[in-house]
Amino acid sequence: MPEQFVELSDPYTPGRRWRVDADFLASNWTCVWGAGCIGILDDPAEDLQQGCCSHGAEVLDQDEAMLIAALAASLDPARFQNHATASELGVFLNDGRTHTRVVNDACIFFNRPEFDGGVGCALHLGALDAEEQPTDWKPSICWQAPLKAHHTEEGTLVTLRPWTRDDWGPGGKDMAWICTDPNEPNPAAFVGDEPVVSSLAHELSELLGPELYGSVRAAIDQQTDGSVGRPAS
Repeated sequence: MPEQFVELSDPYTPGRRWRVDADFLASNWTCVWGAGCIGILDDPAEDLQQGCCSHGAEVLDQDEAMLIAALAASLDPARFQNHATASELGVFLNDGRTHTRVVNDACIFFNRPEFDGGVGCALHLGALDAEEQPTDWKPSICWQAPLKAHHTEEGTLVTLRPWTRDDWGPGGKDMAWICTDPNEPNPAAFVGDEPVVSSLAHELSELLGPELYGSVRAAIDQQTDGSVGRPAS
């Protein structure tokens, strides 16, 4: 196993360093949405297939809010179950547009299993329909999960690690499970065919930048004797 953290200089921001959880990136964690995920409600609810969508999504900033609003307006109603609600009330929970609206106990963009247009995130489905990357359509917090970038107040160090129960705030202690919390290792989510640094290559490259992602991957590859890039055991 690699050392838990690899620390590297940020090639894009002088004076900033990234502290990356190499242990997690070398693991075979994978999202099991729709294939055993019991969700983040107080009780297991695999049948709802909501995954992490039960409470809506936090919006990064006003630029992201404007993008999400524009994309929502462009979605085909046949692929967006809550299209009518979005048209009438908007897709945000408040006037500050800091959080997506919750409709019937899930994010407004969540299509339910019975919806003919496809279950899951309407933005994700819209991106695939447009032959574009879901990372360009979805709120940052959605496509970055299971990864959390924790910035120091000084901005000189960013720790990239998996989400923990505490990261969800006061409600986190009551959630049915947190599939990435190292304090609660859950083998049900560690069933991927390749390490996270490979399976989330696009997301990591978007988050870190291509050059830094390459350095992180090389560091993990060196620590794991070149096993990264091959199926994890």
